[in-house]
Amino acid sequence: MDSFSYRSAPVPDSSLSDSYIDTPEALAALLSRIPAGPGVRCAIDTEADSLHSYKEKLCLVQLACGEEKVIIDPLSIPDLSPLVEWLQQVEIWMHGADFDMTLMRRTFDVIPERIFDTQAAARLCGERQFGLAHLVESVFGVTLSKQSQRADWGKRPLSPKMIEYALNDVHYILELADLFVGKLRTLGREPWFLETCIDARESVLSRPPADPDGQWRITGSGKLRPKGLNFLRALWLWRDGEAQRLDRPAFKVSGNADLLLWAEALENGGEARLNARFPPSCHRRFQKAVRDAAETPESEWPRRPPRLRYERNPEAEKKFEQLKAKRDRIGNELDIDPSLLGSRSALEAICFQPDRVDELFLNWQRELMGI
Repeated sequence: MDSFSYRSAPVPDSSLSDSYIDTPEALAALLSRIPAGPGVRCAIDTEADSLHSYKEKLCLVQLACGEEKVIIDPLSIPDLSPLVEWLQQVEIWMHGADFDMTLMRRTFDVIPERIFDTQAAARLCGERQFGLAHLVESVFGVTLSKQSQRADWGKRPLSPKMIEYALNDVHYILELADLFVGKLRTLGREPWFLETCIDARESVLSRPPADPDGQWRITGSGKLRPKGLNFLRALWLWRDGEAQRLDRPAFKVSGNADLLLWAEALENGGEARLNARFPPSCHRRFQKAVRDAAETPESEWPRRPPRLRYERNPEAEKKFEQLKAKRDRIGNELDIDPSLLGSRSALEAICFQPDRVDELFLNWQRELMGI
């Protein structure tokens, strides 16, 4: 990670026509004029339409490299493999990289190898407010507009405000990287950061796909008995079908709280009714889903998944309290969030299952914690 010169960063000019790349030719021209190779750094961000469509898709890729700050439009360029190939050759910086890496994997079936996260760097430096907008305001004195935060990035054309918002998301990242990597080196924490970034990428790559047979087991479903779970599953599938039919996110059809209330009422012999805002055809499909669930044989009702419960072990419980106190003390001494040294669940797990230490803790965490 070679250092860049540190300077103040002006808000990008969103009126530049060449900042919007929406043809294969324009993409090829961009990639021909920016360097590639292990010593090249770039900032990347992505935008998706998860708040506005049934199945989210990659809608924008924002890229900053040297003096180039551009928006690449995946909806207008069918083949982005030249961009993916270029990204494989360079050092990529993101802020809060988990979502972007997840979107890359889903879209391109690959995550470039050299990805670093300024959010992780800021946290390891002791920052407790580590959102991009807060850091930009704190470091540069620039207040980023949040006006387009929930915009529909799948619509075209993009407004000037949306373009400005998107470009700002990458405009400051490399300079934040310089600032926090410098601090990490001074504090002797750069190895912690590098290991954390490698682990974050591997975690996304190893994350299993969503279980289609268990997606309906939403938070709060554990309180339902099998009869209620049977209704919940039917209602979830009804909502999913409506969302797909309308091409809207499921939560815009009905919230999880509604599904749980309906399922609980039906479990107890009550009724479930849709709001009058739904059209008659939707009401009919809803009632059919409820009837079909009511007619499902009890032998086909879903059961609660077995809960992982540790047997009462006073010695392990005492060890957990000691480890947690030690973690909190070390975190406070280092002036970082103690959870960075290990989550509560990870600490609890290794007290009952010591052989999971390597699975749950990074090298630098184990060394600091003495585990």
